[in-house]
Amino acid sequence: MKDKAEKTIPEIIAIDGPAASGKSTVGALVAEKLDYVWLDTGIMYRAVACEALETGVQIDDEPAISELAEGLDVDVVPASVDDGRQFDVLINGKDRTWEIRSNEVNGSVSEVSVYPGVRVAMTELQRKIASKGRIVVLGRDIGTVVLPDADLKIYLDASIEVRAQRRLLEELSRGNTLDLEKTIEMLRHRDVIDSTREHAPLKAAEDAILINTDHLTIEQVVDKIIGIVSDCSQA
Repeated sequence: MKDKAEKTIPEIIAIDGPAASGKSTVGALVAEKLDYVWLDTGIMYRAVACEALETGVQIDDEPAISELAEGLDVDVVPASVDDGRQFDVLINGKDRTWEIRSNEVNGSVSEVSVYPGVRVAMTELQRKIASKGRIVVLGRDIGTVVLPDADLKIYLDASIEVRAQRRLLEELSRGNTLDLEKTIEMLRHRDVIDSTREHAPLKAAEDAILINTDHLTIEQVVDKIIGIVSDCSQA
């Protein structure tokens, strides 16, 4: 028979937030500390955009993009190369880990993710993976649409200036150069698209715990979430 703590430990943790709010890094570390599976749903939408760009499908061709998404095979597996990656992203069996982070994909992923057909295809896959439990799922509509019954919902946020600085440092670490003002403009544009799309817009779930990360280190954010999980287990 399970004790009370085991019964109340969150089996499914949803972490939402805008671009460059720290979801991926925080989510990976939280999952590692809890020995949970980690699923960054943004990878799936990036994979769709990446494959469309690779195969010449026009980003504004909604029917073609939706059809591509329905037949896309996306897998996330342990890192096979020690080049700073946290995992391998395989698209139709091919390693596309860094390609999905390109500037071209950055500029296309929000438009692709707006299409209802794409979101339906990706949502079904995300729910199937999450149903196994003991998982941290990251995205923009996890707590509101994909997994509205998640045991714990976290919404990470930060000012656009802080997020732009983080994105800039991330790209510099990979040898890419970006202009700060252009990065702010890109993030602002993406925020508008993500928060105003008709299907599954970016927003915090009503029962989500909000964490502003402007003045917090990654470690502090992770510790805060682990503390929340611990409080749940003692409730």
